[in-house]
Amino acid sequence: MLAALLSTLVLALSAQAATLKLQSPKLVVTDSMGTQLRSDSFSLSKQVAEAVELGAKDILKMTFQVLDQETGNGVQPHQTFLRFYDEKTNEEGIQPVRVTPGGKAKFELNLSKPPLSLPPTPNGDPLKVSLIIGTSQYDPISVELFDLVLPKSQPAPENPLESTFHVLPEIHHTFRADNKMPPQPISFAFIGIVLAPWAILLSLWSQVVPKPSRLFSPSILPFVASLGAFEGLLFWYWVDLKLGQVLLYGFMLSLPTFFAGKTALASIGSQRLGRK
Repeated sequence: MLAALLSTLVLALSAQAATLKLQSPKLVVTDSMGTQLRSDSFSLSKQVAEAVELGAKDILKMTFQVLDQETGNGVQPHQTFLRFYDEKTNEEGIQPVRVTPGGKAKFELNLSKPPLSLPPTPNGDPLKVSLIIGTSQYDPISVELFDLVLPKSQPAPENPLESTFHVLPEIHHTFRADNKMPPQPISFAFIGIVLAPWAILLSLWSQVVPKPSRLFSPSILPFVASLGAFEGLLFWYWVDLKLGQVLLYGFMLSLPTFFAGKTALASIGSQRLGRK
């Protein structure tokens, strides 16, 4: 059992460390009549020295086979692309390459019908052509193959939303000046005018509200204090407590409140009976 696990682990590590290679990589340039203008080979380790130049109706053909470097078997990668990149304008285009299950790949670029992904070349600058291969169990490949010179084309059309990605002018806020405060004597005078009706109202209430004669007696004061404790509990609930805590504390306060209320009512009842 242990030997089987070790062998599986070794196979997994070897599969992760496996690399790919290209067999018989070749590029051919032909004109519209099929006449071969150039034939050259390329590799993953060395870039083609001379740039590949295409005319307005020329055709670029690329063929290669993807192999496992250890076993030599053909491999069909999950993703195979050719990247065309303009270093000066930062425009790029990605063109997928179809690979058969045996690893054979073929790519054709016909300038009479160029793909939409091909970046424009308004200045005739060469494009960097890179090969990108990605698949599980193998190390990825991303190498520059050669420079491609294309005929001059129209510049890339400006995106109508491009202006929205530019830096906008800085926003300058204009704040209103602070309001001028009136002199302090005038402010105090109006404060007195506002508070005067309340002072008159409180003075009149003091003449009509009956004074509690036995509110602070030993038999009634505990009941009043317990009612005040309930009011404080409700305020505490509004500020911080949860409902469960309020119910618990309320139950604890209800017992002394009940007995204090009973004592207060008995005291008031005895006082009324004594008056009679």
